[in-house]
Amino acid sequence: MFDRLQSVEDRYEKLNELLMDPDVISDNNKLREYSKESSDLQDTVETYRKYKEVKGQLADAKEMLSDGLDDEMREMVKMELEELEDLIPDLEEKLRLLLLPKDPNDDKNVIVEVRGAAGGDEAALFAGDLYRMYSRYADAQGWKTEVIESNETGIGGFKEVIFMINGKGAYSRMKYENGAHRVQRVPSTESGGRIHTSTATVAVLAEAEEVEVNIHDKDIRVDTFTSSGPGGQSVNTTMSAVRLTHLPTNTVVSCQDEKSQIKNKEKAMKVLRARVYDKFQKEAQAEYDEHRKSAVGTGDRSERIRTYNFPQSRVTDHRIGLTIQKLDQILEGKLDEIIDALIVEEQSSLMENAE
Repeated sequence: MFDRLQSVEDRYEKLNELLMDPDVISDNNKLREYSKESSDLQDTVETYRKYKEVKGQLADAKEMLSDGLDDEMREMVKMELEELEDLIPDLEEKLRLLLLPKDPNDDKNVIVEVRGAAGGDEAALFAGDLYRMYSRYADAQGWKTEVIESNETGIGGFKEVIFMINGKGAYSRMKYENGAHRVQRVPSTESGGRIHTSTATVAVLAEAEEVEVNIHDKDIRVDTFTSSGPGGQSVNTTMSAVRLTHLPTNTVVSCQDEKSQIKNKEKAMKVLRARVYDKFQKEAQAEYDEHRKSAVGTGDRSERIRTYNFPQSRVTDHRIGLTIQKLDQILEGKLDEIIDALIVEEQSSLMENAE
């Protein structure tokens, strides 16, 4: 482990030299690449340096004990020794975690797609609940949310809502929401008081930059049409809505939330780029994705990951067998307890595999 840590520190120092090189400063791509790599390594290097500092202080304290100290000074050194020795296990544990393989997308913004699945109107209402839950969670994290495309029902739900969350580390936490979410409750339209089970699916995509996925204009078909609202009625008479089709992958994205065709096209391109990037990444990193899926089941969008049981005010995450009796709080966006538990489970699994 310490050979790897020394290599990381050496690379960090080399990156700092490169970031002062005039040739790098004048090259935006290299400057961005090296700056990001340096930022990614900073926490590891600072923790490693703190560890080495504590080890050095320990050695000095032990050497002092071997000298002829008076009783009062000897007690002071012993107390310092105990404090320093207590720091070592925590620092070593943090270093092990910092050396675990990192998801290259963790720092990125995300595009979240929520769709009502089985259950008709009740599924659409639940999709709306999930959208509001994620919006409130994003607000609590200091992230910004922007709707890209939505297909509302007449009763306040969504057949589909696609939105972007902008914020550092958004993907690192939101990626665990990928999958099928199940709700058990008495629908507001149900007069008999019977509990219904409905589902909504959530897809979480990392935002892709142009340099990460090369989409040529010749590979995109652009169609324009008038935007529509619930029930399909026309909302305006201008051809502001945009549909993009990526011909090589047959990926289709529509956007009509903006009144401007240009803005709708920009939003649709973000989703298209993210979907194509997601497809290529999964194909290229199948082994990595399978490993991550085996840890906490974040790979399969059809997998039922969580149940929201209203009669018992209970939320259960099936991947780690976690049940929390805080349904109201979770729907208000207080997701940290679940997400933190999923992160710990994944880190534990990765550490076991690394040993």
